Amino acid sequence: MDAQEILRMVDVIHRDKNIPKDTVFAAIESALVLAAKKNLGEDAQVTVRVDRNTGRISGTYNGLPFDPDEFCFRIGAHAAKQVILQKIREAERDVLYEEFQKRLNQLVTGVVQRIEGGTVLVSLGNNVEAVLPRSEQIRGESYHANDRIRAVVYDVRKEGTRVKVYLSRTRRQFVERLFEQEIPEVADGIIEIKRIEREPGSRTKVAVSSTDPRVDCVGACVGVRGTRIKNITDELGGERIEIVRWSDDPQELIANALQPAEVEEVILCEMLGRAIALVREDQRSLAIGRNGQNVRLASKLAGWDIEIMTREELDARLDAAIMAFASLPGVSEELAERLVAEGYLTYDDLSVMEPSDFAQLADLPEEQVRAIIEEAERRAAEGFQPPARTRADLTAEQVEASAEAEAEVGPTGQNPGETTDSEAGASIGEDGLGLESNPGSFPDGEGSTVDAAASGTL
Repeated sequence: MDAQEILRMVDVIHRDKNIPKDTVFAAIESALVLAAKKNLGEDAQVTVRVDRNTGRISGTYNGLPFDPDEFCFRIGAHAAKQVILQKIREAERDVLYEEFQKRLNQLVTGVVQRIEGGTVLVSLGNNVEAVLPRSEQIRGESYHANDRIRAVVYDVRKEGTRVKVYLSRTRRQFVERLFEQEIPEVADGIIEIKRIEREPGSRTKVAVSSTDPRVDCVGACVGVRGTRIKNITDELGGERIEIVRWSDDPQELIANALQPAEVEEVILCEMLGRAIALVREDQRSLAIGRNGQNVRLASKLAGWDIEIMTREELDARLDAAIMAFASLPGVSEELAERLVAEGYLTYDDLSVMEPSDFAQLADLPEEQVRAIIEEAERRAAEGFQPPARTRADLTAEQVEASAEAEAEVGPTGQNPGETTDSEAGASIGEDGLGLESNPGSFPDGEGSTVDAAASGTL
C-alpha cells in the first residue's frame, strides 16, 4: 500500500467527514491487523503501526518485524475495507454525538421531513434527522412536510452507527432561548431570567430581573407596543406570556406572580411552605384564574403553596382553626392560638408536624404530644376539618367567574388601547417606555394586619 496514497486518503476523510486524523489512522491499523490475521490465524500476535507523518506501514508478527508488503493479502482485503468503513462511520457518529451534546437545551432550526404516528421527523442538515415526539409538541399545533420548525435539543442518543436527536417545543428552555433571540438585553446578560413556569399552549409566567438599574426588565421584555413579546407569542402559537418582576422578598414575588390580580397582603407560613394571599372579593376569581391556572403557576414560580383568601375568610378560618385545635384533648386555647400563629390551620397540618417540634412549641412531654398528633390524624382521616374555603373548594360558578374575569382582561392581561405587562404592571405607552408599578404595595401605603399575623407572617 502506497504511503502517499494513505496520507491523501486520511486527509480527504478528515476534511469531508470532520473526523480526527488519528481516528482514521487507527481505523486503517485495525483493518490491516484483521487482514493479516485472516492469513496468519486469529491467535497470531500481530501489531501494525502507520506513521502519521510519512504514511509508512510497519508492524510485528509474534514479536518479530513484519514486511509491510505482506499486509496486502487478497483474502483479507475485503474485510479490511469493511473495517475501515465501519470505523469511519462510528467516528462520524461520535463527532455528531459530541456536537449535539454541546447543543443540549439550545435552539435549532430544521425542516419537517414527514410525520409518523404523531411523531414529527425533522431534518437538521448534515444528514442528521431529529425526532419531535408528540409529548414534546405544543397542544393544538399541526405540522406539514417542508415546514420550517424551531425547537430545543433535550436529548442525544447513539443508535447503531447513527445519532438520534430529540427535540422539544414544550420545555422551559425553549421559551428561554426565544427570549434570548428576541430580546438583546437577555442575550447580553443585562436582563436575567430567574424562573419560568409553563403550561404549554396555554400560559407561561417568566420572572425576570435587571442587573442595570437603568433598564426596566419588564418594559424591555415587552418591547415597544408589545412587539418583542408578540414575536415570542406567535412562535408559541398564541400562548399567553406574562412577565413577572423578580424579587428576593417572597411576599413581593408572590404578589407579582399573582397579577393581573391585585394582592392586598401576603402572609407567609414558613414552617409549612404556605403563603396566604389576601385579595378583595372582586379580585378573587382573577387571582385564582381559569381552572386555578393563575394561582397554580404563581405557586410554582414563587416556590410557595399559595392560597387565595379575602380578609373576612382568613378571619373566619383563624377562628375556626383555634376552636378546632382547642377541642383536641390536652390542647389549651392558648396553645391553639400559638399553633395558628405558626401557620397550622387544619388537622392535616398537625398530622405532619414533627413531635419534637410540637413538644418544643407546646412545652409538653413528647408522649402527650404524640397522642395529640394521633388524634389529629384520626380526625383528618375521618374528614373532620375546620370549615374553610380554599381554592380546592371552587364551585362551578367560581370557575366560570374566573373565566369571565380573565376574559375582561384579555388574552395577554391587557386593557384595550394599551400594551401592558400583566404580571408586573408595566404599561407601554406611545413612547414605548415601561412604567413601573409596585404590585406588592397596599392601597393605603401602610399595609394592614391580621389578628394572628400582625407582622405579615403567621
